[in-house]
Amino acid sequence: MRELNPVLLKELRQRFRTYRSPLVVVLYLLVLGGFSLGFIYLEWRNAAYFQPGSSKGIFTVISMAQLGLLAFVVPGLTAGVISGERERQTLNVLLTTELSPLGIVTSKLISACSFTALLLVSTLPLYSLVFMFGGLAPVQIIGVLSFFLVSMFLFAAIGVTCSTYFKRTGVSTITTYGIVFFLVAGTGFLAAFFYALFQQQARIAMVNLHETPLIVQLLQDTNPVIVMLRILGESATIGPGREMWLPYWGTFALTYLVLGLVLILWSGWKLNPINQKRKLFR
Repeated sequence: MRELNPVLLKELRQRFRTYRSPLVVVLYLLVLGGFSLGFIYLEWRNAAYFQPGSSKGIFTVISMAQLGLLAFVVPGLTAGVISGERERQTLNVLLTTELSPLGIVTSKLISACSFTALLLVSTLPLYSLVFMFGGLAPVQIIGVLSFFLVSMFLFAAIGVTCSTYFKRTGVSTITTYGIVFFLVAGTGFLAAFFYALFQQQARIAMVNLHETPLIVQLLQDTNPVIVMLRILGESATIGPGREMWLPYWGTFALTYLVLGLVLILWSGWKLNPINQKRKLFR
């Protein structure tokens, strides 16, 4: 029987057998639970009776807080996985094993994603508040959890790629957070900016925008905040909308999965010392 990937096995043991793992889980739940309980208190402190439809607000707050925490936690877990090995001078040892460079990158990615998936699973009891009060369909909860998994994959792939490209963990971490921040917030600001420009040009030409420009639609269909709000049934679109080949969630999932896969493949190619030698001899 073929043994498990030794690098993956080592990473999983190191990540799950230390005291820091349960500590991170506890802190993660405390922060997320604090957001939820704080919202419940502020929302219902002056209410005479409970309205089941208000539980949608709890779900939205939990989901938004979880997205923010994922954007903060995942880059921190992945931005130093390769550069850290380089700084400890153990990367060359890994490259001399039977594992391929792509296998090393994939092992690091799976290890980080498995811990992040544990964080997502541990928050399910918080979502039980929504089921207890009602007001949301289970399909929406499944859709949001699937959205988190897709977002987590791209965030982790960005971290691993930056860790492979940059030699210093500090530079890799800053770059990873910058790219993730652009995906979470920058794409939304760009979409609003471009739409304002198109609106201004339309007013100058004395015409009306009957559909959202393509670049604006693509930017908002790949913005995590806008996509998640639309999954929750909120009206978070910029402009009147546009007919696309795929629904908004399909565009989001396809873009993030393909981009994450390309980044992982490039990281494996970049880590291969043979490719580095070819560059030197050119």
